[in-house]
Amino acid sequence: MLDNLSLKVSERLKNLRKQRGWTLGKLAELSGVSKATLSRLENGDVSPTTDVLGRLCAAYNMSLTRLISQVEETFSPVIRRSEQVEWRDPESGFTRRSVSPPAAALAAEILECRLEAGVHLTYDRPPVDGQEHHLIMLDGELKMSVDEQEYALKKGDCLRYQLFGPSDFKAGDEAGACYLLMLL
Repeated sequence: MLDNLSLKVSERLKNLRKQRGWTLGKLAELSGVSKATLSRLENGDVSPTTDVLGRLCAAYNMSLTRLISQVEETFSPVIRRSEQVEWRDPESGFTRRSVSPPAAALAAEILECRLEAGVHLTYDRPPVDGQEHHLIMLDGELKMSVDEQEYALKKGDCLRYQLFGPSDFKAGDEAGACYLLMLL
């Protein structure tokens, strides 16, 4: 019988693979770990070795420390505004506040984003391929393209999408844009 931490690591490894849309075969190819071993790990039948974890972390482009912290992490049900981390890009004027930060036990993350008037941001590829996004406009205007499909959004609009390719955000020239972004 596996200990609680090993079971949590097994569950996290399975979720990482599914989030990327990878089959066991694809992960085996990327990591050099056999499909049979991967299946037994994900089902909690065996405890992962350091070597196997190292290979899997390399495939997921994350450190072993990060993987372990994701399964040890607990979350607070209430996050006061004063505790919500805010980051500002001084060059573009983009501000991102982590309203509901990621937690190992929870699927969603919510960000409040602000773009100053006329700010234009382009991303060549998604941080997580196929990740589900829900963008809710709180104020202003936003012209956006997702995988080459263009959208014009105003206060109250909601854009739902899975991100597989490039994305582009352009705030309105007068008021900028403020929106919530929920990531699943």
